[in-house]
Amino acid sequence: MSMNERSAVLSDRRRQIYKKDTADRDADIVCDVNSVAGAMSQRGCVYNGARVVLNPITDAVHLVHGAIGCAAYTCDIRGSLSSGPETYRYSFSTDMREKDVIFGGEEKLYQALRGLIEEHRPPAVFAYSTCIVGVIGDDLRAVCKRVEEETGTIVVPVQSEGFKGNKADGYHAACDALLEIIGRSDRGADSPRAINLLGEFNLAGELWVIKNYLAELGIEVVATLTGDARVAEIMQAHTAGLNAVQCAGSMTYLAKKMQKKYGIPFVKVSFFGLDDTEEALIKIAGFFDEPALVKRAWKLCRERRAAVDRELDLYRDVLKGKRAAVYMGGAFKTLSLIKAFRDLGMEVVVAGSQTGKSEDYEEIRAEAMDGAVIIDDAGVLELVELIGEQEVDILVGGVKERPIAYKSGIGFCDFNHERKRFFSGFEGLLNFAREVHATVNSPVWAAYRKITTADRRPAIADKECRFERGDGR
Repeated sequence: MSMNERSAVLSDRRRQIYKKDTADRDADIVCDVNSVAGAMSQRGCVYNGARVVLNPITDAVHLVHGAIGCAAYTCDIRGSLSSGPETYRYSFSTDMREKDVIFGGEEKLYQALRGLIEEHRPPAVFAYSTCIVGVIGDDLRAVCKRVEEETGTIVVPVQSEGFKGNKADGYHAACDALLEIIGRSDRGADSPRAINLLGEFNLAGELWVIKNYLAELGIEVVATLTGDARVAEIMQAHTAGLNAVQCAGSMTYLAKKMQKKYGIPFVKVSFFGLDDTEEALIKIAGFFDEPALVKRAWKLCRERRAAVDRELDLYRDVLKGKRAAVYMGGAFKTLSLIKAFRDLGMEVVVAGSQTGKSEDYEEIRAEAMDGAVIIDDAGVLELVELIGEQEVDILVGGVKERPIAYKSGIGFCDFNHERKRFFSGFEGLLNFAREVHATVNSPVWAAYRKITTADRRPAIADKECRFERGDGR
């Protein structure tokens, strides 16, 4: 029985699940649509998407205009590190109550903004709207403009009412907010070889690995959007000569806007995996049309690959033939993981994302092996079915996917927000291989498999019988 015939898949979801085989290579993969009700989607709301993009700006104040629960989304949902200011670690809220919903929350927002600016003296404040603000109609932009005029501090409204779309719409809201800051500084880049890194969020310090490579080549990073970012750097991002876009899902929109407004071209890159890291460095170096720079980039790549290849061979020997499932927020990560697992001798048999676009899935389909299942905006039950059907050994995802893997009796690797090891660059793939090896070959899975369904079923069945009798025993 195929995946689409199973009860775990709702009928409206079937066109978002595709199995690659020789007979169906031209089938369209439906994506970029709202989640189907009842599918238990892993997606976040608009506010969530905006917050994960903007929160890594370390010296800004982030104020949530809404109920206190929304303020639970803070730096911990992104896990970005800072080399300096720690203001971004606080999550401020207007804590709207029933009275505010009835009479309006604009005055409460105004007082909160004035108080935060007076206490913290930030270079900028991001004020996020939430669902309740959209319902009652508070004029977020007007209040922010008033406070900015009175204090001289940049106050940026983030129109991120959660109900008006999905996480991808939140990315756009964040990019629109960034565009209100970019260009506010007249200071230019210090180097003729100047770039911005878009969609790099400095998880586990990965930005610093990438910047070290670029520094060796003599390439300046004007601004990172938004890992370990400062407001002053973002204000002069328009002076860079190139935008290198790593997280295509969250930042291609901004790259296109900057190309139109400031004439800055952009290239899509990935710094995960040996081949992708090499390709990214060569592509960036090649943009500046300096043969000597490209030659240095090739030299750096050869040296760094040689330094990790011998140890990687040890992991390839024990991981060869293992099967992986990959489900990420952004499709660019999924694509890079397919290539990286192939370099480790493993097979990706399930590949999906929350916010992938048609062109992303076409690239994934081209890289995926025959028999692999490609899925957009997967539900929990769908992932559970696929793990069993495809005989998966490890699931790579974010914190929401961890219980799915463990309850399915397979290894798990967190590639998203909460990990403590960097995975970018040549050395990063070695860290990734170590983690994959440790979880896939853990003895706990053999012990888990000894607990058969038959062993557990009598207790479950007996409990159900007692419940149906209603005798309380």
